Parts: sequence; structure tokens; C-alpha cells
Amino acid sequence: MPGTREYTGMRTVQPPTLEDVHAAETRIRPLLPPTPLLDGLKLETLQPTGSFKVRGALAALTALPPGTKVVAASAGNHGLAVAWAAAELGLEATIVVAETASQAKVQAISRFPAALVQHGPDYDAAERHALTLEGHYVSPYNDREVIAGAGTLALELAAAETIVVPVGGGGLAGGVGLAASGRVVGVVAEASPAMLASVEAGRAVEGELHETLADGLTGNIEPGSVTVELCSRHLRTVVAVSEEEIEEAMRHLVREYGLVTEGSGAAAVAALRAGKVVPEGATVAVVSGRNVTLETFAGVLERDARG
Repeated sequence: MPGTREYTGMRTVQPPTLEDVHAAETRIRPLLPPTPLLDGLKLETLQPTGSFKVRGALAALTALPPGTKVVAASAGNHGLAVAWAAAELGLEATIVVAETASQAKVQAISRFPAALVQHGPDYDAAERHALTLEGHYVSPYNDREVIAGAGTLALELAAAETIVVPVGGGGLAGGVGLAASGRVVGVVAEASPAMLASVEAGRAVEGELHETLADGLTGNIEPGSVTVELCSRHLRTVVAVSEEEIEEAMRHLVREYGLVTEGSGAAAVAALRAGKVVPEGATVAVVSGRNVTLETFAGVLERDARG
């Protein structure tokens, strides 16, 4: 079919350098000022799209020639970020999400002029479909400029001695690990531990996936993804948190700070509160996103009331 391409399951991506991170910061800073740091919490929830993903999306799109058509697959936040960045830059975009994607994120994407496609039962199926569409594919994690954009977060935390970050595909963790001056610890959901297994194996490996409140961290790693190498090299360790620990962290953040977070956004805090990461020096937990449905968030709070 004209305008499409066959998905081979493997893409060659060059890892970013520290110079790439600084270049990305120069490009995105006019539209994205640094986010606040509150009591050891880096509030990426206050980004214009509600998550850190906007850093990578804007870095990637500003590196493209004017008028480039872009395509993205997403569990939600990356798609929202690409839709926002494309609107800001006047680019045409198509966003592919799974049929099971969070409705909060689907509705948010729908507010932008990007074409929205819902395809397949999970993120992996959505990504396979996105890779057949016409346009420049912007991966949520296996993309040099996306990783460099995510790494700009570390440049805002120069004094941090420990940074704890959630890990799905590894774009944020790899970029922060590359650019950080202190140690970086990654946190996966026990229900979707693909990066933990991949770091242990030294290559992208598929694992059994289960439903998780941290939907932004779910999915297997693209074969050959450069993020496995980056996380293996730059993360001190990777730990896993349970659904109960994620829920407790979400409740803690709203009780103590009035912060609404999605499951993936609370994962770093969950690891610290569960004692799975021991602070060393000035420690910062990246609160990576807030895009959760009211029903899901209310359910988390209700379980606390019953307990």
C-alpha cells in the first residue's frame, strides 16, 4: 500500500550524548520552563500535558525539518505530548493508542488537531500498527532526541545526589542517567518488569505482562532498543514496586501535598516509601505524571478509606 512500510521489529537508533541533551535543552526551553522541586519531589505533573513526556516529544519535533508529518504510538502520555508539540509547531501528527488506553489520556489527546487512532488490545499492538503508517515515527523511548529531551530533567537537578525515576521503555531513565551527576535508580512495576528483565539479560527480552495501575510503565521493550544499553550503563540499580505500594504512594502524595498522580507518576515515591530505595545524600523522586481518570483515582482513595 502506498505510503506505508513493513514493520520489521528492529530499528537502529544511535544513543544520545550529553551534548545532545544540552542541545535539546536549548531547543525546548522557550516553551518549557523548569518544573518545580518540592520537598524532594520533581513535579513533572505540572508540565503543560501533565507529564515529563512533553520534554522528549518537543525535543524530537524541533529537531525535524519544518512541515514533517509525525506518527507516534503511546500508552497515552507520549501521544498527548506529541499532539501538544505538533500543535505548538504547526506539524501534522497521527497518534496511535491501544483500544484499552486510559480514557483520561484519550480524551486529552482528542483536544488537539492530531489524528487519533485506537488499535489493538495493548501498547505493543498499537506500536506495531503505528510503524506501518506514513510519517516520521517518534518512539516514546527508543529515539535519540526523545531520550535527550528526557535527559534535560537531570540538568535541572544538578545538586541531587540520588534521583529515583520510573521506568517503562527507559527513555526517561536512560536520559536522566546519561545527564545526571549523581546516582540514578530506576523503578518498574512488578506487573510489567520488562526493563528490569532486560537489564539483567543485557538485551531486550519479553516478559509476561499483567494489568497495572501504572499503565504508563506497561509493555515490552522494542527489540534492539538503545534504552537497554543506556539503563544498563547509567542506572545504579532497578527495583520493582507492587500495585499496593503504588496505590499507597498515590494516597500519600494527595494527602501530604495535594498532588494528583497517575500510577506511573507515583512509582518513584512508592519505591522510597517501601524502603526499596535507600536515600543517599540529597534525594529526588521524579513524580512523572498526573493523567489518571477520576474513576481510577477515586477508587484508590476509596480503598484507603475502607482500609
